[in-house]
Amino acid sequence: MPQKVRKAVFPVAGLGTRFLPATKAIPKEMLPLADRPLIQHAVDEAKAAGIDQFCFVTSRGKSPLEDHFDLNYELNETLRRRGKAELLKIVEDIQIESGYLSYVRQAEPLGLGHAVWCAREFVGNEPFAVLLPDEQVLGTRPCLAQMMDAYEQVGGNLLSVFEVPREQTNKYGILDIASEDGKLVAVKGLVEKPDPAVAPSNLSIQGRYILQPEVFKHLSVFEKGAGGEIQLTDAMAKLIGNQPFHGFKFEGERFDCGDKLGFVLANVAYALNRPDMSEKVRTALKAML
Repeated sequence: MPQKVRKAVFPVAGLGTRFLPATKAIPKEMLPLADRPLIQHAVDEAKAAGIDQFCFVTSRGKSPLEDHFDLNYELNETLRRRGKAELLKIVEDIQIESGYLSYVRQAEPLGLGHAVWCAREFVGNEPFAVLLPDEQVLGTRPCLAQMMDAYEQVGGNLLSVFEVPREQTNKYGILDIASEDGKLVAVKGLVEKPDPAVAPSNLSIQGRYILQPEVFKHLSVFEKGAGGEIQLTDAMAKLIGNQPFHGFKFEGERFDCGDKLGFVLANVAYALNRPDMSEKVRTALKAML
């Protein structure tokens, strides 16, 4: 059996420039999707997959992320005195127990690979998950939980993947496929943002990863790739052939919440999926259209 995945890394050090001016003083990960910040959606997804240790790779100005998951004694006591039991349970469920949430700083924005490398001491010699809060999947079962089931079958390294239009391959990390078996895709290569004319497929990495700790050996070289950044894709590619490496076609609808249009569409979709909001939102949308 593959070693159990207990730890998750959340790269949240980005400046959120695609969302300026909203993100000038507020971390983009704190932007609300329905009634929960993006980062809470990602943490809840990790919890649902059995993760019990969490690491945020942060930067200057990200303290609201820390505060969100911390104990707010005054708020809790106020809700308790006012008899707001349901709201009290909501905020108590957000809290992460002391000792299970770690923070490391990425001093410079050197790329996703560098951000993951910053969490190397937290991860140690264990397999770990990486979740990008910008990317959200709405479905009947959380994406990472689906991946964990597949990981138990194949072990090694596992990436969630989805199909992109061929003309957009230069925006994504793309898989070179050896074979397919249902939802699982055996990977023989990875290419970061290839030109559509030379892209080996149109299967893209989605923003959820289960990786083996050997990836840190390759990240530690600090090799610069596409865009002059240290790319996680380049380091993962070096594991292929030495460890099992698969893509996983998840079930659900993917939203790019780092994009303004994607964020708006995600809010509509998540609201329509909420029993307490769906009818009111549907009625309001019909009136607007």
